[in-house]
Amino acid sequence: MALQINATNPEHPALLLELPWHLPLEGWPDKYLVPLPRGISRHVVRYARAGDEVVAVKELAQRPALREYELLRDLDRIGIPAVDPLAVVTGRTDPDGEPLECVLITRHLGGSMPYRSMFETTMRPATMHRLMDALAVLLVRLHLAGFAWGDCSLSNTLFRRDAGAFAAYLVDAETGDLHPELTRGQREYDLDLARVNISGELLDLEASGALHPSVDPIDFGTEICARYQELWKELTRTSVYPAGKHHYIERRIRRLNELGFDVAEMQIEHASNGDSVTFVPKVVDAGHHQRQLLRLTGLDTEENQARRLLNDLESWMATQEDYAPGDPLGARPEVLAHRWVREVFRPTVRSVPPELRGQMDPAQIYHELLEHRWYLSERAQHDIGLETAVVDYIERVLPKRREPLRPTEE
Repeated sequence: MALQINATNPEHPALLLELPWHLPLEGWPDKYLVPLPRGISRHVVRYARAGDEVVAVKELAQRPALREYELLRDLDRIGIPAVDPLAVVTGRTDPDGEPLECVLITRHLGGSMPYRSMFETTMRPATMHRLMDALAVLLVRLHLAGFAWGDCSLSNTLFRRDAGAFAAYLVDAETGDLHPELTRGQREYDLDLARVNISGELLDLEASGALHPSVDPIDFGTEICARYQELWKELTRTSVYPAGKHHYIERRIRRLNELGFDVAEMQIEHASNGDSVTFVPKVVDAGHHQRQLLRLTGLDTEENQARRLLNDLESWMATQEDYAPGDPLGARPEVLAHRWVREVFRPTVRSVPPELRGQMDPAQIYHELLEHRWYLSERAQHDIGLETAVVDYIERVLPKRREPLRPTEE
């Protein structure tokens, strides 16, 4: 059988032909390899250079190689965080004509690391919690898409930290299966596997002295199940809102924030019976909101102010006709963010008379107006709108703050 390369891109076969397919992967010369940290795998895995790209090459039998290749392509089509499949190489033989195993080739995920490499220096428990949250987000997103992983573990996941955000990516889909929808039993089986695998992997780290002494491996394995259940419940409960009830959306965002998750993306679909809202969660580090708001809008605020303003910005962008995440023809987030500053943020702040603002900066004023609108909307059980909230805030809230302080008695 002749060497055959099935690739997603016509350019890849020419680049990949330069690699020594006539040698077992364990015997590849160093000149072809890239020294990047590798996780534990039941198969031989190496990183190699193909042209300007770094690729991960995994050796396995032909049937599972082709199956995993197609599954990864399916996950890519539905927007699931996973490694990018590039090719499958079949028909390999050594110089004596003896057959060699097939290989699956994926693109190396830049900036990502296997969990063991992240524990080479003692990791703080707070960071570990964020990594577990990132894995819970990944598992929920897989299950929402109908993908049963079959072997959720730290070893089968790559972690990446980007501008304060933590994300987990599926790196091994060999045991997975894609369905139109998962049953509760399928989800619980995946979750139980995750609990056992993660606790086992952390126990292994503990035995090697790489785990923080305050971390209990069994508790952490159980914790990911609890975090998964909280997030699953919040993302799957009925999300259809009657017209004029947009404060319900804000309530959902607040609930996700309280659980420790942020909203990476929100989509609002208008229907005859109300607005259907879809949320994509993310896990972030301290100070992330300040940096993101500054990058998008130029506004330099405190962290809690930035979180609140970003939530409002995200909600506003989702209502704009030219907002299309992932669509190159849609308006870029930076463009929409500056439009929000120009059309929403600044006019709202300016509507508060300067003599009533006291020492509050614009970000704090807007933050309090959003909080006041939330309070009034909850009381009225419908979205009262920002303009009404501004009027009530000026008439009822600010005058009380300007009452003179009583002189201190000596």
